[in-house]
Amino acid sequence: MKKIFFFLSIIAILGISSCKKKFLDLFPYDQVAQDKAIIDEAGMQAAVNGLYAQLRNTSLYGRSLPLYGDIIADNVFISTQNSNRYIAEFNYTYTNTNADMLGTWGEAYKAILRANNIINASVAPSANANQLKGEALTMRAIMYFNLINWFAKQYVVDPNGEGVPLVLSYDPFVKPGRAKVSEVYAQIDKDLGDALGLLTASKNSSYVIKYVVRALQSRVALFKGDWNAAKTAALDVVNNGGYTLATAANLFNYWKNPAPVSNKLETIFEITNDAVNNNGTNALAYFYDQAGYGDAISSDDLYNQYSATDARKGLFITGTRASQTVRIVNKYQNTSNAADKDDVKVIRYAEVLLTLAEAYYHLGDEVNATLYLNMLAKQRDPSFAGYTSTGAQLLNDIILERRKELAFEGMRYLDLQRLQLDVVRVNINNNYVGVTPLTLTLNSFRRIFPIPQNERDANPVISQNSGY
Repeated sequence: MKKIFFFLSIIAILGISSCKKKFLDLFPYDQVAQDKAIIDEAGMQAAVNGLYAQLRNTSLYGRSLPLYGDIIADNVFISTQNSNRYIAEFNYTYTNTNADMLGTWGEAYKAILRANNIINASVAPSANANQLKGEALTMRAIMYFNLINWFAKQYVVDPNGEGVPLVLSYDPFVKPGRAKVSEVYAQIDKDLGDALGLLTASKNSSYVIKYVVRALQSRVALFKGDWNAAKTAALDVVNNGGYTLATAANLFNYWKNPAPVSNKLETIFEITNDAVNNNGTNALAYFYDQAGYGDAISSDDLYNQYSATDARKGLFITGTRASQTVRIVNKYQNTSNAADKDDVKVIRYAEVLLTLAEAYYHLGDEVNATLYLNMLAKQRDPSFAGYTSTGAQLLNDIILERRKELAFEGMRYLDLQRLQLDVVRVNINNNYVGVTPLTLTLNSFRRIFPIPQNERDANPVISQNSGY
């Protein structure tokens, strides 16, 4: 199976679709058996550095993962003036040969296999070795969380349904089938739980630490509908993590700053892009920034959700694209900064507060749900008196704040998935020429991605998602 995934990663990088046997026969140079790869802490450190770099791949957090969640949802339009990328995703016409999805599948498993080599390495325990192992466990969990949410049905819909293959160790002869969704989530929970006791509580936001794990545990529990676990993990971050929200006056500068933070302002974990280690013009920022490709523009439907006094409205620019007046996304501002590039946020403190609000709501505690919802909403808009809603409307308000706060960070579609809501793309007053209003209903087979056909050709044990 390792050779298969190596083949897929080569395919994703080079776009090669033939000579499959030739690649399958190659020994995977960067995914070797653990006894040949890592023998000491220096080897572990080098491998962990490579794992962080792998998450920056354009098929992962370098571009595709943050883009999917908004392009396939209702937050983003692809301009008619575009670079011809992610068009199938935007139009819901993707198939089992889609190159973007093949890339995400292959590069995610490449990250998992790198993590496996670190996790399974025979290195004497020490504080540093434990930290490195904890980082690898966490990143493996992050990759499986993405795979299970994009290529399988939601846990809350069918926990016994087909998930994705679980590959936890080196074995070139095993071709695993798809584990159950619940089994994949159990492994995610185990990895995060194992990591928790190994990690320090203090490093800058470009590294995995204890509270990265707690924040991720709150997200995973939310997606499982485990409200008590979501509340407990989120409260730990809030009460003990030391994180703060940016003020309304400082929000623009927070997003303008491309560097990791050490003061625990907003960012819990991010993927670093600096002057040397970055994806250049293929980075996420270039897809939004009009100084780059600028393909992706905000929908008016999203833009209109922000009040005039909401600081988040300052993260949009009204400009021109393809001779139309459009809402330009300005969360990523450093494409022309030669000294540093935009980091990609994986999880932020604001999300933890919203998770806490939603968990309290489902636990029947609307007072605390409102408290944590307003903790964010009033910080973003000092003129806002706060939400006072109850019942179903309170939940709607929490979900609306998630949409507004996490826009262009890849979470919107995943939220619609776990909440089992239709995707309704609205082109208000037909403002954007070339954008057709579309609805992706819950019963559409395209609500989950296809298993890449190249993977199934190499491993027929893996079944395809219905409809593809």
